[in-house]
Amino acid sequence: MLGLLGRPRVLGRLVRVLWQIVSGFWIIRLQFTRLETGQRQEHVQRWASRMLAALGIELRRQGPPLNGGPVLLVANHISWLDILVLHAAGYCRFISKADVQRWPLIGYMAREAGTLFIERESRRDAHRMVHFMVERLRAGDVLAVFPEGTTGDGLAIKPFHANLIQAAILADVPVQPVALRFVDGPSGLVSHAPRFVGDDTLVGSVLRTLAAQGVQAHVLIGPPDRHAGRDRRRWAQDLREQVHALRQTPQRH
Repeated sequence: MLGLLGRPRVLGRLVRVLWQIVSGFWIIRLQFTRLETGQRQEHVQRWASRMLAALGIELRRQGPPLNGGPVLLVANHISWLDILVLHAAGYCRFISKADVQRWPLIGYMAREAGTLFIERESRRDAHRMVHFMVERLRAGDVLAVFPEGTTGDGLAIKPFHANLIQAAILADVPVQPVALRFVDGPSGLVSHAPRFVGDDTLVGSVLRTLAAQGVQAHVLIGPPDRHAGRDRRRWAQDLREQVHALRQTPQRH
């Protein structure tokens, strides 16, 4: 796998990716304290779009626009790329596992970009996060979660955990289903290059992505959905079905 580093295309993309990471870090350090919230969000969205371009990935978006909050986005989870893809499609604040906060450089950038961190194994921390999400939703934020709790293979969607969806019920705000898929542009088939599941390593997934050609990231957005009296488990099941249906949407050419 490391032999891919010898390919000119991989090396060229890697240099561009590293430049985007460094430039994004310095924008955060030098400019964010002087910017208003909306300006920060615009910077994050533009940076995510540049990162996808540096990786050689084309973003394709279908469905109604993400018009701002308050709303909770729920999406299937395939890759470490998913956060970049959703940020490029429209700014949101992610709920992410606490491990990411400890990653060198990336953890700092994620926190400054608005990511909220949760200890997934801690029931007490999940309870704390639900209450904090309610506060942010009532303040008008756009929050995003991956209810599967882990990455999948891009072919099937795992069951949705309902705990964090409770925040949308308590705040009485809609949830908007979003389906993600990675496609090989020339063939129209599922691309497994960006996947990050099972025995896949992060380094291997990054190198496969850098080496791939014609990868498209599809963001398929459904209409906002309100709980309408459903409890969190019933609503989570219905939202999973909506995301599954969105994934079957024919590709636009």
